[in-house]
Amino acid sequence: MAMSPTAPPIRAEFDPCVALPSLADLRAALRNDDWETVEAYFDFIDHEDDRAVAAGVVDRLSTSQRLLERAVAAQPRSALARTLLARRFIVIGWDIRGAHTAEHVSRDQFREFHEWLRRAEQLLIDVCAEHPTYAMAWAARLTTARGLGLGASEVRRRYERLAEHHPHHISAQSSLLQRLCPKWGGSWEEAHAFARACLESAPPGSHAGRLVAEVHLERWLDDSDISPSDYLRSAEVRDEILAAAARSVQHPDYRPGFDWIADHNTFAGALCLGGHHREAAPFFRTLGNKATESPWQHVGDKEIQFLKHRRTALAKG
Repeated sequence: MAMSPTAPPIRAEFDPCVALPSLADLRAALRNDDWETVEAYFDFIDHEDDRAVAAGVVDRLSTSQRLLERAVAAQPRSALARTLLARRFIVIGWDIRGAHTAEHVSRDQFREFHEWLRRAEQLLIDVCAEHPTYAMAWAARLTTARGLGLGASEVRRRYERLAEHHPHHISAQSSLLQRLCPKWGGSWEEAHAFARACLESAPPGSHAGRLVAEVHLERWLDDSDISPSDYLRSAEVRDEILAAAARSVQHPDYRPGFDWIADHNTFAGALCLGGHHREAAPFFRTLGNKATESPWQHVGDKEIQFLKHRRTALAKG
C-alpha cells in the first residue's frame, strides 16, 4: 500500500517581508543599492504607521548603511535619507548596548552606545528643525532621548511635538510607553495611564489598543513584586486586554496596515502567557503562521513558543 506523504511541519514566519510581501520590494531595492526605488517606496506610503514599519526593514538590514551614507552625501538636505541613516545608527548603538539592564552594561559599551546615539541625534535635530512635522524623525528622537538619559520631560516634549501633527502614531506611543516603565525610571501608574489615555483618545479601530496589552506584558516581565504567572492570569487584566482588543483590532473600523501582525501577536501573547488560550484563539486564526519576536522571545525559543501557544489556543477556542 502506498504511504501518503507526510505533511510538512508548520513553521512560524518571522520575516516581515514574507508576511507583508510589499516590504520585499523595499528590501530588494536596499540590497541592490537602488536609492531611487527606496525613496519612491517611502513617497508612495501614505500612512505614518506604515512608514514606521517600512523604516524598520531598513534598520534591520546591516548593509543599508552604505547606501544611506551615499544618499546623504548626494542629497544632504533629504529628510528621508538623514532620518533612515540616523535610525540605522540607533540600531548599531543599541546592539552594542544590548538588552540588559544598566548594571550589566560595561562602561565601554555605554560610551560606544552614546557615541552612536549622538551621531543619530545630530542628524535628527537638523531634520526636525527643517521639517517640524516629520514624524519619522521625531519618533526616532524619542529613542535617542531615552538612550542618552535626557529625562522624562524631554521625552514627553518630543512626543508632544510629534503628537501635534500625528496624534495616534503607534510606534512613537510604544516608544514613550517604554520610557514610562519603571526600568527606565517611570512608574506603572504612569505607564498604564498613558496606554489607557492613548486608547481612549484614539478613534475606534486604531492600533492604540495594543498599548494596553504591551504595558501588561511589560509588567509581567518586570515587576518583581508580582508573580509573573499570577499577574497575567488575573481576570481583571484579561478583561482589560479583551476590552482594548474590542475597541481596536476587533472593531469594524480597524485598518490593518503594516502593523496588523504586531497588533495580533501582542494580544495573543498577553492572553496566552496568562493562560487565557481560548480567548487568544481568534487572534491566532487571523495570524495563521505570521509571528513577531515579541513577546515570544521572552519565554524561550520564539518559534517553539509561538507554535506551542498557537496550537493550544486553537484546540481550546
